[in-house]
Order: sequence, then structure tokens, then C-alpha cells
Amino acid sequence: MARDITESPRALPSFATRGVPALRQRSLPTLFASAAVATLLLLAADEAYAPDADPDVIASCVPEETFAAAPRDPAQAVLAKYLARRFLIAGEATERMVGAAYRASRDVGLDPLLVLAVISVESRFNPIAESVMGAKGLMQIIPKFHPAKVTAVGGEDALWDPENNIEVGTRILQEYVYRTGTLEAGLQFYNGAFSDASAQYAQKVMSERSRLLEVLRNGNTLATVALNGG
Repeated sequence: MARDITESPRALPSFATRGVPALRQRSLPTLFASAAVATLLLLAADEAYAPDADPDVIASCVPEETFAAAPRDPAQAVLAKYLARRFLIAGEATERMVGAAYRASRDVGLDPLLVLAVISVESRFNPIAESVMGAKGLMQIIPKFHPAKVTAVGGEDALWDPENNIEVGTRILQEYVYRTGTLEAGLQFYNGAFSDASAQYAQKVMSERSRLLEVLRNGNTLATVALNGG
């Protein structure tokens, strides 16, 4: 016969009568909460006593490709090699000047070969060149005519730095080309020979640019042949 589920179960013997205090019953949620707190305390203790990470060890885990140097521009390398030989300049210094010309030209929207041609004509890549008129550096800048631009790079003495000189000179050239409306007129204005109808200075610069362009073409051809094993 099935047992009636409504029947009261038999009472369990009470331990209190034997001198033992009765146990306090705890709910399951309370037990789970206590266990979670204990686990968090253990984790916090482990973290507190964990040794500090060694920066050298962390750095060694970074892939070496992260620190790889950016590849050199082949065009700049060809031009730097040619100019160093032609004007008897140290290779590293020439690379710095060619790189500065490319950056400055890109910033103002000019042809870098044009800027390099102006430097060739103005100073033959002599960073300490100075004329009787007070023109200074690679692009022969006369400070009194461009006070704001010169001040922006640190004053007249800063013009002896090749990168500063190229930055200022390139901005001046771009401004003159914009103001006069043509490249030829802008070059003539840069040279202070705007009234020269023959435009000898502009022709000289453009001739130098053509020479650099030919060097670049030949250099790229030779590089391609070498890469192809020719």
C-alpha cells in the first residue's frame, strides 16, 4: 500500500538532550555566497604576493618585426649617392639633405627635384654657404626678407641647420610660384631677378632638374637590372 504523503514523518531524536547544542541550518544561497567570498580572498592574496613583471622579459616577447626600420626610398638613395659624389659630400649628410627636400616639398606641393636643383645652383650643397648679401645656407635665404618664417624655425642661427634651411627655402619658393602664377616667374623672383626677361636663373635651375631626373631614371634602370640578375 502506498504511503500517504500527508503523514507526518517520524521525529528525529534531538541532540540537545545529550548536551550538544543544536546546529543552525543554513540556506544554499548563503553557502554559495560564502564560498565565492573565500575564493576572491584567495585570488587577491595570490596577486598581492605575485612578483612584478620584468620589463626586459616583456619586451623580449614582442616580435622583432615591430622594431624593423622603415625601408629607404630607392629614388632618394640614388640621388643621394649621385650628389655626394658630385659635390664631394659625406653620404650620410647628403641622405639627410635629400630626405629633408622630399619632406619639405611634399608639405607644400612642390617637386622635390626642383628643390634639389635650387640647392645645387644656390649653394652646391654647402650648408654653411653665405653670400655678400647675407644669404645663408643651402637655399641662400636672406633673413631680413623673411622674418616670420625664420623666427618660426628658431631665428637666423637655425638657418645653418640643413633641414631648417630647406624647410624655409621651400616655403618661400612655393609662395613665390603662387604669387607670380608660373614656375619660371617664381624661380626668377626667388633669385631676385624678376625683371630679367631672359629668365637665365630659371633656365639654369630647370636644366639642373633635368639632370637629376636623368640620374634618377638611369639609377632606377640599373637597380632593376641588378634585382633581375642582369
